[in-house]
Amino acid sequence: MAKLELKNLNKTYTPKVIPVKDVSLTVNDDEFLTLLGPSGCGKSTVLRLIAGLEEPTRGQIKIGDQDVTNKRPGDRNIAMVFQSYALYPHLTVYENLCSGLRLQRVPSAEIKQRVSEVAQVLGLEELMTRKPGQMSGGQRQRVAVGRALVRRPRVFLLDEPLSNLDALLREKVRADLKQLFAAQKVPVVYVTHDQTEAMTLSTKVAVLDKGYVQQLDPPERIYSHPANLFVAGFVGSPQMNLLTLPCKGRYVVLGGTQTPLPESIVNVPSEIVLGIRPENVRIAQPNDTQTIRGRVFLVENLGMHHLVSVQVQNTHSGAVTVRALLPTDQNRSSEDITLALPPQDIHWFDVQSGDALAKRQVAVAKPQI
Repeated sequence: MAKLELKNLNKTYTPKVIPVKDVSLTVNDDEFLTLLGPSGCGKSTVLRLIAGLEEPTRGQIKIGDQDVTNKRPGDRNIAMVFQSYALYPHLTVYENLCSGLRLQRVPSAEIKQRVSEVAQVLGLEELMTRKPGQMSGGQRQRVAVGRALVRRPRVFLLDEPLSNLDALLREKVRADLKQLFAAQKVPVVYVTHDQTEAMTLSTKVAVLDKGYVQQLDPPERIYSHPANLFVAGFVGSPQMNLLTLPCKGRYVVLGGTQTPLPESIVNVPSEIVLGIRPENVRIAQPNDTQTIRGRVFLVENLGMHHLVSVQVQNTHSGAVTVRALLPTDQNRSSEDITLALPPQDIHWFDVQSGDALAKRQVAVAKPQI
């Protein structure tokens, strides 16, 4: 058992190229942490720093009570699964699984036992004599994971291991990984740009942008309470509606309706960003008070739902677009539509800093006079 700790980790290549900026994280036993973010945000660099493939400019890396900041990769007792599988093409599955253990001079009897146990868990028994070129992408990925498992490391590191798989296979392997690593009882750090992987696999998610951790929380809180505009816009598909609106007293006006600001916002700015997810926008019912009216100009069929784009005329800021995720039997193509924006699902953000100001507001909206 071990705990992984990163303290004020920084990596600087040049004064203008700093991919990792003061990252501090803790991953306990039984925790699955996903580093999530767009290309260039620093997530893979953080993983390479943990693995010892890069040296930090400053900061500390601890595994358990041991400071491994300056230790070689082979002395850290970690196992890494790469995007490219990184299997030896001339070796069989059995030999690939054994390779790391042989380098560690593990006794032959123990090697056989470990490989047998892992092969059974991953369903590799019938593939042991095959070479990587004779296997599918999903099979090769299972071998790559197996090679990490047989080492019995203190920390698992996974660098976008599903990105080379097709959509259906990715879904299956993702489910397998979730069950597999839940049974390992050691810290797991997983890197991806795919928010579906992050939300389904993780116990914690660290959203990175420009080298900084923007938010570190369980996936459900990342989704329901984004810390800032970047997290709100990056997490969630379809993307959250983010509307910059002028403040009139303690109200904003959208589509002819005054929406009150939460009482927790003490200093009212001149402008504010109203955020609401398309799945929280619905067709208005007679008892809804917070409604907007607009005209449908685009309907995208997503199978179980239609993503409906509605143009709303706003007196003070011109036309804005609001997207709603509606059931297929509520198609409203090319016609006027009234939508409800439930007050409890509205998020508020500062225009300048992007920070979340509040989410829940329960005051009743009033028609504009």
